[in-house]
Formats: sequence, structure tokens, C-alpha cells
Amino acid sequence: MNQSFAVLGLGKYGKSLALALYEKGVDVLVADKNASLIQEFADKVTAAVVADLENEDELKALGLEHMDVVIVATSSNLAASILTVLTAREEGVPYIVAKSSSTKMTQVLKKVGADRVIDPEEESGIRSARVLTSSTVLDVFDVDEHLCMAEIRPKDYWVGKSLKELNLRRKHNINVVAAKQTDGRWINLDPDTKLSSAENLLVVTDRDNLEALR
Repeated sequence: MNQSFAVLGLGKYGKSLALALYEKGVDVLVADKNASLIQEFADKVTAAVVADLENEDELKALGLEHMDVVIVATSSNLAASILTVLTAREEGVPYIVAKSSSTKMTQVLKKVGADRVIDPEEESGIRSARVLTSSTVLDVFDVDEHLCMAEIRPKDYWVGKSLKELNLRRKHNINVVAAKQTDGRWINLDPDTKLSSAENLLVVTDRDNLEALR
């Protein structure tokens, strides 16, 4: 079963994050009070809903209890961010990420229940450094402080071998989620299919382990 992400708030950061997550093959729900934005995203993600993030009833109607991760991307509105984090916590969401625009806001969001608070500009710099210094890692997204999802090129010695033969999960703590075809489509990979040098892999692994892949 695919992981389910909710991106609440479609500012510049929320839009780019929602698209990037969906392209990685996970289920993505987006919500914003701007109906034209929601219409724009209707066929770009799994589900797009018009909702006022300052209205608790509308937040609860989103079905956040079914989400694995909720990302609160409304840093320009502290009241909406606080209410959304509190509601997601009450609904039993396992992992809540919130966007912040200041040190004080970060402190507040952590106090009300966010598991992780991020500064997009800082995160972008760290992410870019990882990608630019690696010939293997093409893109990376942190799931939490320990786990990440990355698009990587297969190692030379992986090519021509199957996942069953390589046993990457046991030997290297790497879980292969999908393979990227030459036409850009992501597909599930059969454990007996031989890996090709032309197909990038979507993997989930520990952040420390990603460093070793370089």
C-alpha cells in the first residue's frame, strides 16, 4: 500500500512539495481555500479539496486520520498552522511536518505537536548540497530526521542482477520502491527483473546510509 501524504496550503513551497511527492509515486491529498488553485491541482495529485484551514470542522472533514504524514505549509498564517497541527495530532496522524518562517514560530509549532518544523530555504540548501556532491544520488527528500526517500542511479555492480540476487534490504538496509523507465514513468519492480543502467531507482533508506551510497 502506498504511503499517504497530505499537503495543507498551496503556496510556492506546498505546490512544489505536493508535485514532487506525487511524482515519487505516493498518494497525495492537497487542501487550500483558494478554489482556483485546487482546480489547477485536481489532475496533478491523488485528491484536491477546497478547505479553510482556519476552520476545525473543515480540517476534520479532510480525513487526516487516514494520512501517514501531514505537511502544514501555511507559514504565512500562524493561527492556521497552529490549528492544523493541533487537529492533525488530535486525529492521530503518525507524523506531522510544519513549515516555519521564524525561530519563534518554530518554537510554537513544536510546542503544539509538530514532529518536525522546517525552514524551506535552509532545507533546500542542505538538499542541494547532497545532490551536487554525489554522482549516484539524483534527488532526495527527507521523510524524518533519520529516514529519506531518494532517486539514485544503480551501482555498476547492481546492473544485470535482480533485487532478489542483490538482497539490498538485508545487506545494505535499502528498500527499492520503484524503477524509473526511460519514458519517465515510475513502475513497481519485480524482484526477479534484472536491473538496467538506464533505469533510476526510487529507494527508502536511512540518511546515514545514503551518505555511504555516494
